[in-house]
Amino acid sequence: MVDPVRSLQDAKPAPFWLDDPGRPDAASALIGDTRCDLLVVGGGYSGLWTALIAKERDPSLDVLLVEAQEIGWAASGRNGGFCEASLTHGLGNGHQRWPAELATLERLGALNLQAIEDTIKRHRIACDWERTGSLVVATEPYQVDGLHELAALAARYGGGLTLLDAEAVRAEIDSPTFLGGAWDRDGVAMVNPARLAWGLKQACLDLGVRIHERTAATGLTESGTGAGAGIAVRTTYGRVTARHVALATNAFPSLLRRHRPYTVPVYDYALMTEPLTDAQLASIGWRNRQGFADSANHFHYVRLSADNRILWGGYDVDYRYGGRVRAERDQRPETFATLARHFFQTFPQLAGVRFSHAWGGAIDTCTRFSAFFDLSHGGRVAYAAGYTGLGVGATRFGAEVMLDLLAGERTERTALEMVRRKPLPFPPEPIRSVGIGITQWSLTRADANAGRRNLWLRTLDRLGLGFDS
Repeated sequence: MVDPVRSLQDAKPAPFWLDDPGRPDAASALIGDTRCDLLVVGGGYSGLWTALIAKERDPSLDVLLVEAQEIGWAASGRNGGFCEASLTHGLGNGHQRWPAELATLERLGALNLQAIEDTIKRHRIACDWERTGSLVVATEPYQVDGLHELAALAARYGGGLTLLDAEAVRAEIDSPTFLGGAWDRDGVAMVNPARLAWGLKQACLDLGVRIHERTAATGLTESGTGAGAGIAVRTTYGRVTARHVALATNAFPSLLRRHRPYTVPVYDYALMTEPLTDAQLASIGWRNRQGFADSANHFHYVRLSADNRILWGGYDVDYRYGGRVRAERDQRPETFATLARHFFQTFPQLAGVRFSHAWGGAIDTCTRFSAFFDLSHGGRVAYAAGYTGLGVGATRFGAEVMLDLLAGERTERTALEMVRRKPLPFPPEPIRSVGIGITQWSLTRADANAGRRNLWLRTLDRLGLGFDS
């Protein structure tokens, strides 16, 4: 038998989505001092949606966006391209934390997903948008019951999942490891994540947003008093004075120190195959092109690209002591080897397929695994963070929340308990690393023991800190 790791020998150590000849040139850096009505710090989805929606709400607003590197270069250009309606990192997590308002959150999430689709059409963003839905698959017998519980929970909150037995799920995507599935037909779209970011950038420019890339924001202070009060943000080559500031830096250290304990960066990894031949694609079916994820704690997320490559990501999550974001951590050969082995266990009929790209990147997470929000500096600075890998869709909702908060408006969004309350902060090092390490070990043990959660995980569940997705 050929070692599956050999499939990696020609893999390019770069994100597939960003390795695109159509990648736009970076905007020039900001040189000198300037003023604006709204400064957005961060050029990923969170910042782009904030800038775009701000201009759509008020075209007269002077909006400036600064990005330390290039638009979409971090998590927004490296993710799997699953754009989900969920605002709560899945129905189970939402039910555990906000059962009284989950029906509202599900409705707002569905509206948010449709608004993303409408924006893509309105601005003619070529990002391979496909409203295929997504499957959750069971690969162990005990997980089948969990799919039925998930479907019952979805029905309780107005949603609908199509349950599939082993034969039916293998008729959709043929893997000998699949024992059942639950298909969310409408609540997930597949997208080319980098092209979405670049398209949002162009939409912002078309509406008059000023964008400066390669412009790091390095400090934030109050400026002026009375009617002239504002916020001054130091940048690489100057200073921006703004009436309001929206911080959209997510996995990277916030300009607000009090914000930093609420998030930690963790590294996620993915592989992309070469394009499948017609015969290879026929061997696994997959005519409906939906994405899928398995039901384990250490799960994989998988989808087809527009040119029929398979993206195979997830499983390992890597946190390093101190929580620093470092470019050298984007490559983790031991994880790539594990992912390659799992790929061929799932699709033995694809023996001989090679991987063209292997990459990783940092995402931000918080202790409730979904976004949180707040204001500072007398309501002139807003931030949102903590999306935990589901930010492709939820960042648009987060942008609207930040703009509502900065406007001082009480809306259906700002009235939510999810918006009004923040998660528990992470403890300082070394307790943080020890706790994350024990949790990762315990989740691995649960996967190997029919999902049974040990005392540590049950304690986290009782404290509202449990994670089972």
